[in-house]
Amino acid sequence: MSYQLVAPRFMLVGGGCVAEVAEVLAKFNLSRPLIVTDPFMVASGLVLRVTEPLAAAGIVADIFSDTIPEPTDTVVYAGVAVIKSGDYDCLIGFGGGSPIDTAKAMAILCPGEEGMRAFKVPHQADRAALPLIAIPTTAGTGSEATRFTVITDHLANEKMLIAGLGALPLAAIVDYELTFSVPPRTTADTGIDSLTHALEAYVSRRANPTSDALALSAMALIGANLRLAYHAPGNAVAREAMMLGAMQAGIAFTNSSVALVHGMSRPIGAHFHVPHGLSNAMLLPAITRFGLETSPARYAVAARQIGFAAAGDSDTLACSKLAEGLDALNAELDVPTPKAHGIDPAAWEAKLPLMAQQALASGSPGNNPRVPDAAEIVALYRAVFNANA
Repeated sequence: MSYQLVAPRFMLVGGGCVAEVAEVLAKFNLSRPLIVTDPFMVASGLVLRVTEPLAAAGIVADIFSDTIPEPTDTVVYAGVAVIKSGDYDCLIGFGGGSPIDTAKAMAILCPGEEGMRAFKVPHQADRAALPLIAIPTTAGTGSEATRFTVITDHLANEKMLIAGLGALPLAAIVDYELTFSVPPRTTADTGIDSLTHALEAYVSRRANPTSDALALSAMALIGANLRLAYHAPGNAVAREAMMLGAMQAGIAFTNSSVALVHGMSRPIGAHFHVPHGLSNAMLLPAITRFGLETSPARYAVAARQIGFAAAGDSDTLACSKLAEGLDALNAELDVPTPKAHGIDPAAWEAKLPLMAQQALASGSPGNNPRVPDAAEIVALYRAVFNANA
């Protein structure tokens, strides 16, 4: 079997390493960056962790901070306009997955005149106008290491998956110290997001030996440290492990794939504005149960790796413990159901056919061990909405 592998050309990993951002740019002869971030990073002063070492090296960086939590095509168009008005030789994506995803889309879209929808899968977005240096401030999306970005079409209310080498950062700076101020809700949601990346990459029909190794390592790190990072946010060991696990999970799924959880998650975010990590967490237990009988050996290994099952447990018992463990994890991390989150039941029901159609159109459900049809996806959406009712 042959398979392709991609990853950033250079990755700098470790506590405090964001201070070396100027040296990373210098490796690639870059000196005119546009920083793509969000309003909180500017207002909180956290963006100074990037701008100050750049300024010390004589590099003046402009900032585009109009990104939003679930990036839309309109925000991307605004960012492209900023690129075209300046003389930049690179982008620095600084923040959670949304600023990094926005920066990826900006680089892909500029300097052409096409709309964002032209790059939606199955189109291969393999070209970018500018290289991207990604600096994540959450341990979750893995966007610093992936060839994917997700952008919402604001007219169609559709989260579009855009994939290709144009979305792959040139370099990543992975500094766990940037996550110390992340609040518990974000720690939980991004942590389960990274666990979903690792689990789906491992059980995916497109898994390969390299993605398996990274996914297994990520599951072990996240399983052992997510609760600790949530309850004790200042714990450096847990924060470092979560950042490493998120990065490994990102590399795993960019070289394998995500599956049904992500396919069903994107429409929830587009129609009901639920943050991506939280919608993944809402779905993960039910979607995992849906696939258990199709790939019990793989799910059993995952259960043992995460720490839900013991090494001596049979595959059947390990699979059962995986489902129960995911339920317990959601309960401990206060993950709400869609209903408890405040989504109107009638609005949810009315969107189900369209959400199922959009989930299938993304292609991700086809990577699942058990591939659903539209009716099964609708049934799963209903089950998740009424979970624990």
